[in-house]
Amino acid sequence: MTLEAPQSLSELPYAEALEPFDASSLAVEERYDTVHFDGLTLGGQDAGGAVFLECAVTDTAFEGGSLRRARFNEMWLQGDRFVGTSMAETNWMDATADACVLAGVEAFGAVLRRVVFRRCKFDSVNLRAARLHEVVFEDCVLRDVDLGGARLKDVSFPGTALERLRLGRAELDGADLRGATLLDLADGHDSLRGAVIGSAQLLDLAPALAAALGIVVRDGEGGGPRRSRR
Repeated sequence: MTLEAPQSLSELPYAEALEPFDASSLAVEERYDTVHFDGLTLGGQDAGGAVFLECAVTDTAFEGGSLRRARFNEMWLQGDRFVGTSMAETNWMDATADACVLAGVEAFGAVLRRVVFRRCKFDSVNLRAARLHEVVFEDCVLRDVDLGGARLKDVSFPGTALERLRLGRAELDGADLRGATLLDLADGHDSLRGAVIGSAQLLDLAPALAAALGIVVRDGEGGGPRRSRR
């Protein structure tokens, strides 16, 4: 799957309309329209339920704090850091994140539709029960990411390393894993039903898949049927 995503801030259709963020802090359930957050450190702030529409966030650090249930529509993020931030139940649509870092982030129950993550690093991110539809992870690293119980429809991972990925009880509908440079699952091998993988990946996963299905793999000849003695 290919999504057309901007390559730079200047390519945004709303780039000329952006105004710099001039407040001292974010606010709960506030509406931010065509605002540019640039070079900021936003620590421990609560912007739960806020709406970000046609905004840009560049070189900004979110340390702790909460963006829970916030909405991000037509967003551009570049060079940002989210560390220990609550992003649970957020809603993302038509957004692009480039060279961003998410570490220790809670994003369970999030909904992402038509989102591109490019050159991003996810470390210990909780995406349990999230819904991802038409999402691309391009040249990313996903380490210890939990997608347990999540739904992935038309999601692809070109050039992305998946390290200790958790997929327990996840639903994969057309998820394309063929482009992943590393496919290392911590659990949920049986949840790969509905995914597309390459033949080399299948060989690498075969032992774990067999174990998940209860198949005993043992070399050597079998004993054959026994004959009764008279």
